[in-house]
Amino acid sequence: MTSVIETRYFPIDPLAPDPGAIEECGRIIREGGLVAFPTETVYGLGANALEEGACRRIFQAKGRPQDNPLIIHVASPDDLEVLTTDLPPQAAKCIQAFWPGPLTLVLPKAPRVPAVVSAGLNTVALRMPDHPAALALIRAAGVPVAAPSANLSGRPSPTLGSHVMEDLAGRVEAVLDAGPCRVGVESTVLDLTEALPVILRPGGITREELTGVLGQVAVDPGLQDESLAPRSPGVKYRHYAPKGKLVPVSGPEEKVQARILREIRRGREQGLRVAVLCSAESAPVYAGSGAEYVEILGSKREPWTVAATLYRALRECDQRNIELILAETFARSGMGAAVMNRLEKAAGHHVILLT
Repeated sequence: MTSVIETRYFPIDPLAPDPGAIEECGRIIREGGLVAFPTETVYGLGANALEEGACRRIFQAKGRPQDNPLIIHVASPDDLEVLTTDLPPQAAKCIQAFWPGPLTLVLPKAPRVPAVVSAGLNTVALRMPDHPAALALIRAAGVPVAAPSANLSGRPSPTLGSHVMEDLAGRVEAVLDAGPCRVGVESTVLDLTEALPVILRPGGITREELTGVLGQVAVDPGLQDESLAPRSPGVKYRHYAPKGKLVPVSGPEEKVQARILREIRRGREQGLRVAVLCSAESAPVYAGSGAEYVEILGSKREPWTVAATLYRALRECDQRNIELILAETFARSGMGAAVMNRLEKAAGHHVILLT
């Protein structure tokens, strides 16, 4: 059992983070402690990536399986020298086009990276976040920072500092709170260890953007086929799950809306507290439906707005003690691929498919 420790809370300006708070949190990481910090994607739980004992504390604090690798965050591409043995031309192109930003590159691991960080693999996952506070913290720590999402394992990822405190207060030394995360879903993970780049996890950089820079880019078959083992952090285990039962409904728009309305009535007849997660375009359909809570995730025409809202909406359902969550689905193109990946994982891949 994780012992309770005092968690220091630092509210900061996202664009001009307090130097004193940053320096203190950098010291905590440098000395082996854990600090939750904001990035453009979600909040991360950071530790000294070069210290095995500190990284093991991440797994303990989150209740994270030991065979789930960690992503290492850097403040500059120059920091990669001690972390990877090879920087192929494709990696250089990605760094030029997308760093700082929500893209993680999987590359050959350098000997200095502890085995616990890569879960015993010979590769390492690396990214440079696009957030002033995150970059300032890494520089203040003076070491690369290993950081998965700053939540209890399996829960929706945190996009607010309050989400982090809800899950990890008493488990980590400090939380830097800079308000809401801009992207709202985790980084795209791209494997560059073979000739053909492979997306291991969809995220804040789309496949379309990657192909524009690299040409052909494949997608890990394990993302769609549950019988195959996925190869990335954040997709191997059930993730992002609210406490209530989440049921995505996919198919023609009118059929989806009719089925959700029917499931609302059925849930209410069973005495359940029911919520609907929907697009702005269909929200009027659910007015007066009997649902306890209707959350507009964003526009179907702008899937990045849905990504920015999804985790907060799932956590809001928990706050409202929602027992059944009915969710519309979205097109898998662009950012929609990341949205659907998270929705399906949160639902344990149990989706109502209508034709």
